[in-house]
Amino acid sequence: MRIETLGEIKAVAFDIDGTLYKAWKLNTRMAFHFLRYNRFFLRYGLTRRKLHHREIKEHFFELQAGLMARHLKCTTEEAKEKLDRIVYSGLKKFFPKIRPCRGVKEFIEHLKEKGFKIALLSDFPPEQKGDIWGIKDLCDVALGTEQIGALKPSPEPFFHLAERLGVKPEEILYVGNSFKYDVMGSKSAGCKSAWFVSGFTKRFSRKRNVPEIVFSSYKELEKYIFERLN
Repeated sequence: MRIETLGEIKAVAFDIDGTLYKAWKLNTRMAFHFLRYNRFFLRYGLTRRKLHHREIKEHFFELQAGLMARHLKCTTEEAKEKLDRIVYSGLKKFFPKIRPCRGVKEFIEHLKEKGFKIALLSDFPPEQKGDIWGIKDLCDVALGTEQIGALKPSPEPFFHLAERLGVKPEEILYVGNSFKYDVMGSKSAGCKSAWFVSGFTKRFSRKRNVPEIVFSSYKELEKYIFERLN
């Protein structure tokens, strides 16, 4: 389907955290969890920053656990156990209490009706969020970049996503809230990008001309796309 200014788009893919739901909704719910494991999360943040800038092809979880083990002064196996207990399994319980962004599921249903392929690509395991508020069942592909072996903004996850969808990277519109990881990562692979931001950022950010679309509500994004299809 050809959308004005976007060219031919066959698939729309979404980041999850901060894109399908507002990040503050998780942050407020996990505040005590963060405080309880403050030292761990600070070191986890340092580790993930390093991993975001590495081109990794395999053994991602071993490398992550090794880096954490050095920070925590423990064994790699102990670091793996802590990562699962505090991050992967530890955060899972908060997601059922979080409501998705207004209109996002309806927007995806509308895309599906129009024949677009739908995908999720997240730096955290999609299965951590359960059925993702019913959105996972609408997806043709749902991928975690950790399993691929490289976090965003590496182009590798986007190339992998395109292959799984059976489309070219330039035929994907990737929707995300992070300029550095979602916008720049998707564009480095040749995808189109839609940047989900606040109204203030949309109006005043100097970066607003980099992505093909900048929007602050799913109602706005839906109007932008479907008015150009009609």
